[in-house]
Amino acid sequence: MFLKIRTALALLIALTAGVPAMAQPSPVWNAADIKLQLKKLDTLGSVLYLAAHPDDENTRLLAYLAKEKLYRTGYLSLTRGDGGQNLVGNEQSELLGLIRTQELLAARRTDGAEQFFTRAQDFGFSKNPAETFTIWDKKKILGDVVWMIRKFQPDVIICRFPADSRAGHGHHTASAMLAAEAFAAAADPKQYPEQLPYVKPWKTTRLLWNTFNFGSANTISEDQFKIDVGAYNYLLGKGYGEIAAESRSQHKSQGFGVPAGRGSSMEYFMTIKGDAPRQQLLDCVNTSWSRVAGGEAIGAMVDKAIRDYNLEDPAASVPVLLSIRKAIQALPEGYWRNLKLKETEQLIYACAGLWAEAYSATPTVVPGYNMEATVQLINRGHFPVQLRKIDLPGKPDAAGARELSYNKFNSISQSLTVPADAKISQPYWLAENHPLGTYAIPDPQQVGNPENTQPLTARIYLQIGGQEFLIERPLQYKYTDPVKGELYEPLVITPPVVANLNNQVYIFTNNQPQTVPVKLAASADGVTGNVRLRLPSGFAVKEGNQTFRLERKGDEQELRFTIHPVAAATTNHVDTFTVVVSCNGKEYTQSIQHIRYDHIPLITLFPEASARLVTVDLKHNGNKLGYIPGAGDLVAASLRQVGYDVTELGEKEIMGNQLSQYDAIIVGVRAYNTNPRMKYWQSQLMDYVHQGGTLLVQYNVNNPLVTTNLGPFPFSLSRDRVTDENAAVTFLRPDNAVMHYPNKITSEDFSGWVQERGLYFPTNIDKAYEKLFAMNDKGESPMDGSTIVAQYGKGRYVYTGLAFFRELPAGVPGAYRLFVNLISVKH
Repeated sequence: MFLKIRTALALLIALTAGVPAMAQPSPVWNAADIKLQLKKLDTLGSVLYLAAHPDDENTRLLAYLAKEKLYRTGYLSLTRGDGGQNLVGNEQSELLGLIRTQELLAARRTDGAEQFFTRAQDFGFSKNPAETFTIWDKKKILGDVVWMIRKFQPDVIICRFPADSRAGHGHHTASAMLAAEAFAAAADPKQYPEQLPYVKPWKTTRLLWNTFNFGSANTISEDQFKIDVGAYNYLLGKGYGEIAAESRSQHKSQGFGVPAGRGSSMEYFMTIKGDAPRQQLLDCVNTSWSRVAGGEAIGAMVDKAIRDYNLEDPAASVPVLLSIRKAIQALPEGYWRNLKLKETEQLIYACAGLWAEAYSATPTVVPGYNMEATVQLINRGHFPVQLRKIDLPGKPDAAGARELSYNKFNSISQSLTVPADAKISQPYWLAENHPLGTYAIPDPQQVGNPENTQPLTARIYLQIGGQEFLIERPLQYKYTDPVKGELYEPLVITPPVVANLNNQVYIFTNNQPQTVPVKLAASADGVTGNVRLRLPSGFAVKEGNQTFRLERKGDEQELRFTIHPVAAATTNHVDTFTVVVSCNGKEYTQSIQHIRYDHIPLITLFPEASARLVTVDLKHNGNKLGYIPGAGDLVAASLRQVGYDVTELGEKEIMGNQLSQYDAIIVGVRAYNTNPRMKYWQSQLMDYVHQGGTLLVQYNVNNPLVTTNLGPFPFSLSRDRVTDENAAVTFLRPDNAVMHYPNKITSEDFSGWVQERGLYFPTNIDKAYEKLFAMNDKGESPMDGSTIVAQYGKGRYVYTGLAFFRELPAGVPGAYRLFVNLISVKH
C-alpha cells in the first residue's frame, strides 16, 4: 500500500544564510554578509520553532530571529507534508513529501533558519489529536522531538498552534501537545535514556505559543507579550516582511506565493511553560560569550573584530579570526564551542576569499565501478594559504602539497573507484517499508536531518596562518546548459541497471492477457544478465527469464512480458508484481524516476520496479472521454487503463463547439481554483450537458473559485470532509441509475480506499440534485453532500467530493466501478 522510494542526495545546504537555492556548493558571501556573520558570531542564543507541516512556520518571525536577533534558529516540522495536494504536478504521498522537503530547505536558505523533521508522516487532514495519535506512533514521535530539543539545545521553544481545537487540524493540535510534553521530557534523564550516549538532557527556559489572527480565528490580545518584527536590515537591503514573503513563496507546490510586507509588524506570544518573557523572547538567557566558561576574552576579541572590520578589505580580519579560532579550540568540548568554531572557520574562508568544490564528470555512479572526480580551488585573497593534501573516496592523498597562489585557479582531476559498499541513493526515512503515519528509521541518529548525509566527499586539508583546516565538499554533478549556463545536480549512486514500467497499475476486467513492456537502462558499461517477473498467485506470465546485454552506460533495451489472470475477474482483488533483474551475481528490483522542477534541485528516485495487478468486475458504457486537467492528478491515465479513449480538452476544443463527440467530460481536481478559463468555459460545458452530455466535476476547495456557479443549479462548497477511509457509507438513493448501471454498486465497493473518503463536500444544495451517499467520521453527524447528481436538459451533471484522484491511481477496484457508473448513461 505504501511506496518504497529511493532518492538521490540533494544539494549541499550551506551552514549559513545568504546562499541562493541550487547555487554552487561553496558558500559565497559578499562583504555585507560577512559583517552580519561577524555579529552572529558574537551572539549565543537559540530558538526552536515547532509545528506540523511545511508552510505552518512563521517565516517573518524566523527571519527576524535568525538575521536581526542573530540567534541560531530552527524549524522543526513534524511532517514533510506528504498528505496534501500538489499544485505544480501530479506527485502524491511520499513523492510530494520529497518536493516539499526541498521547498522547506529553499525557504530556510532564504530566511536564515535551519530545517528539521521527525518521523511522522502526513497522512492527510485529521480532525482531532485523538485520531492523529491513533495513526502516529506517539511514543516514537515524542522521542524525536525530545531528541531534537536535546540536540539543538534551544533556549526558547515556540509553537505555531495551541493544544486545542483552535489549531484547526489534528496534526496542528498534536504538535502543540508534543511540544509541551517534550519540554519536560527533554530535561528528564529518565525519559528516553537510550539517547543519552549521544546527547544530554536539556532544560529549555520557556515554551511560548505564537498566537495568530487567521481569518475568523483571532487569538491575539494586547495584554500578550509582543515584539515588532517588521524591522529593515541595511546590510541585507530588505525588511523582514520582504524576506518572509520570499521564504513563504518557496512553497510552490501549495500555491503559497505571497506579496512582500513592509513596515511595522507585531507578533504576539502566550507563555505555556517556564517564566514569561518581559522585555524580549530570551529574557533571563545570557546570549553573550560569558555564558561559556572562559568565553569572556573571546567575546572581547569578537567585539574588536566587528569594530575593526573593513567592508573593502575583509582579508584584514583573517589574523584576528585565526586568534579567535585558536581561543575557541582551547575551550572544553561543548555545544557553543563546537558551533562557534564552525562559524569562525566559515568566516575565515570567506574573508580569505577561498572557494572550493568537488564534482563528478557524470550525473550517476555505480558502486565498485570507476568514476572521474575533480576538485577545484582558488585563493582570491592576499592572505597566504597552503594546500596540504586532498583525500577522495577510496583514494587518499589524491593531491599533494602546494601553495595556493593569489587568484590562481587550481583544478585537480583523478580517476577513482566508487566504494563497493556505497549505498544506493535514497532518503533515509524511506529506506524501509513503513506503516501508515510513521516512517521507519533504523538509525536513530539520523532523526531530524532534512536529507541524507553525503557519502562521497572530498576532504581538502589546508594551512592558513600556521593553523590546520579541513574543508569537506560533497561530490556533485556539474554541467553547462546552453540556456541556463553552469548548473549543479546531486550526484546519484545507482544500481548498474534499472527497470522501468510504463504503468503503475494494470487493470484486468477479464482474463485477456496484457503486454507489460520492461525498459532496462544501464548505469555502467558492459551490463548483462536476465530479467524475470515475480508474480502473485492467480497470475501467469507467458515468458520465463529473458536475457539482456547493454554494452555502454546509458544504453536501453525493452523486453516484453505477457501477463494474464488464471481465471476471469469475478471478484475485486489487488496484488503486486515486481521486476527482478539478475546482474553480476546480484538481484536488483529498482526502477528510476526523476522529479524535476525549476524551483528545487533535481530529485532522482529509485522506486521498486513493481506495479499493482487489479482484477475488477467492471463494465463500462461509452468509450470517448474528454478531460479538463486540474491541479495535478492521474485520473485520466487511470481511465485509459480500463480502455477509455481520453482526450485532454483546452480552449480550442471547448470554445470550438467540439464537445458533442464525447460520451462524457470530466473536470480535474481543483480546476475551478486554478484555471481562470473555467469561468468562460462554464456556459459551453452547461450547454453540452443540456444537449445530452454527461459532465463530472471533481472536488474543488471553497476559496478562491474563478466562478461560484459550478453546476446547472445552485450549491456551494464547504470544508466538510470524511478523513476515515474506512468510514461506513449509506446509500441514500439505491434506486438511482448510478447505483445499478453498468455496475451494481454495493458497500464492498467502498472497501480498500486510501487516506480519506472525500473532502470539501457541497452544501446548500438545490433540490434539483439527488444526494447519493451519507458518511461521517467517528462522533460526527452524517454528511450527505459527497456526491450529487442532477438531470439538466437531456444530460447528467455530477459533482463529487470523493477522493477519486487518490483512489484510481491506487488501483482501488470499487472506486473504478463507481466512477465508471457516474460517467455512464444508459440510452
